[in-house]
Parts: sequence; structure tokens; C-alpha cells
Amino acid sequence: MSQLVELDGRRRAALGRLGKPEHNLYLVDEEADGTLIFTPAVVMSAHEAALLRNPELIAQIEADQAEPSRAVRSEARRPREASET
Repeated sequence: MSQLVELDGRRRAALGRLGKPEHNLYLVDEEADGTLIFTPAVVMSAHEAALLRNPELIAQIEADQAEPSRAVRSEARRPREASET
């Protein structure tokens, strides 16, 4: 369903209820006829992007999510005993 969006004097638009609440960043492309196409975007670090390009890591994450009982408790998360400090 189309909605009319008016630009203010500084060419800003209030999108109000358009889009999904979880979409706060968009890439915007302008077509030759002036049509603006808003595509939801996510920003991540180069390090995160590199990790996501690792198929073995992605397969391991998916397997772990499918079977949470495989999780390994981290020693770093356990509170220290009084005698250890």
C-alpha cells in the first residue's frame, strides 16, 4: 500500500510507521527516474564479516544452536572461590 511522504524545507522525511521497528538503518539507491529504494541494512565490523565468511565456523554455530546440550561451560564465567582470590 502506498503512502504519501512529504519532505520538509531541509528535504527530510518522517517515515513514521513505515518499515519495521527493528529496521533503523537503510541503504538508499536512487533510480534514474528519481525513485528511491530503501533496503534495510546492518553494520558490522570487518572482523565480524570475516568470521561470517568462514563456512566451517558457520556450520559449527548452526550445529551448536540445533543441539544446545553440546555447549561447553566456560571457566571464565564461573564465580571465583574465596580461596582463589
